[in-house]
This record gives sequence, structure tokens and C-alpha cells, in this order.
Amino acid sequence: MDSRQPATPERGATGLGGGPGLHFEAAIFDMDGVVADSAVIHSKSWKRVFDEYLQFRSQQYQEPFVEFTHEHDYLGYLDGRPRYDGIEAFLTSRGIRIPRGNPDDWTGSESICALGGRKNAIFNQIIETEGVEVFESTVSMIRDLLQRGVKVGLATSSYNSAVILGKTNTRHLFGTVVDGLESAILGLRGKPEPDIFVTAAANLGVTSARAIVFEDAVTGVRAGAKGGFAVVVGIAREENERELEAAGADLVVSDLSETNLEEIDRLVQSKRATAQ
Repeated sequence: MDSRQPATPERGATGLGGGPGLHFEAAIFDMDGVVADSAVIHSKSWKRVFDEYLQFRSQQYQEPFVEFTHEHDYLGYLDGRPRYDGIEAFLTSRGIRIPRGNPDDWTGSESICALGGRKNAIFNQIIETEGVEVFESTVSMIRDLLQRGVKVGLATSSYNSAVILGKTNTRHLFGTVVDGLESAILGLRGKPEPDIFVTAAANLGVTSARAIVFEDAVTGVRAGAKGGFAVVVGIAREENERELEAAGADLVVSDLSETNLEEIDRLVQSKRATAQ
């Protein structure tokens, strides 16, 4: 199924209002690190790509080789960002400037798009051979939301949403999917701009103020806060609670099993009361 086309939502997903006792109408989830345990695969793929490229530059241009790290480089420059923006941000941090190129560049050439293509090939190879798991607590919360009449959408910078949703059999949970491919078609700005979240909410017929966001990346939390969403829930998979709070998360947990819809709904009500 084309991930850009809304699937038929489960029972309750198209109901108006926020369901019994809830004060929001929609929930927008990021994918990597929130729904699917795929962030580690992205990081592993990027490390292979950049370590190979940095070693090439060391031999070709006599530059010192400093390996790519998850903690500093992946989380600092790539996590949550659109693919090419993340590549450019990382290379800039190393003082490297290369042409952007075109999406159909040969993966062995020296351009931002070529590096992106190489990473995509590695990522899909790992997914195919090793698979990917979902966070059961997230899926459980999504089902609870749907049963209570809340619309649910997915907003991700990834170009691989169709592959991951297919492998995890979760596409049917989402009334809309706004991913990297859709963003490129529509000209949406990447995180920390709120475009993909706002678009997902609009696709569900809901304003940002009537929707909540679930994110694990600092850039994504900033996007949710900037977009004027009712509540932004940060999921600290990387023990980065302080960073998510500083970015604007209204609630930070290490896993969604640590909270529930009643607590989130109380936050929605509290924020609205404070704003009045």
C-alpha cells in the first residue's frame, strides 16, 4: 500500500471530538523511536556510510579520520531531520562541503544525495535481513486512542515509512501518513519546523490546538512546540530528558507505559486554562 494514501482507520478513528472525557481530537506520532524501534538501525546505517566516507577523505585529502558517533553525531545532527538536511548538518560540523547533487546520483559518487542513497540502501538491507520491532506500549496507546474516538496520524522525516509500516504491520493504525517523500512532493520544511505535524493534523481535519504530538527527537519536540499543539509528549529513549524538556516537551517519559491518556488529558486542560 502507498504510505502516502490514508488507510481506512480502525473503529473510532474518524469520530468527531476527543472521545469520552478527552479534550483533544487527534494524536500525531513520530515513527523512529516512537512507534518503531528503528532509530538504532538509522544510526547504524549512518555510521557505516560516514565512517567509509571519512576514511575515503582521509586517504584522498589527507584529512584526519574521526569516526562517526551515535551520541554526538547521530543525535546532534541527524536524528529527526530530513535526510539531506541531516547529511549537510553533519558534514558542516566537520568542515566538509560537497555538492548536493541529485537523488539519482550513483551511490559511490561524492555528493550529499549520493551519501543519502548509500545510507538508504544499507538501511533497507538491514531491515530486510534483521527486521524491526515496534514499541508495544506505543501500539497499545494508539489502540486506546482509536477506541476512544481520537484520530491518529503519523508524521516522520523518513523516506522509509512504507517499508517499516509494512514490516511491522502497523499501517492500518494511522488515518494519515506524512513522510519524507510526501514532504518533498509538498515542499514541506523539515523539523524543527512544524510543517509535517501540522499537515498530518490538517489531513485528519483537526487544528494543531486540538491535537497532541509524540516525539523522541529534540528537533521533533521543538517542531511540536512551535506548531502550537495542545501537548507535546517527549519520549526519552536516549536518557535525554533535560534536552527534551528544554526543547518544549510538556511531559517527558522514557516509555509510554509510564503515562496514560488521563494524565495527558489533564495536561491539555491545564495548558488551556493557563493560556486563558
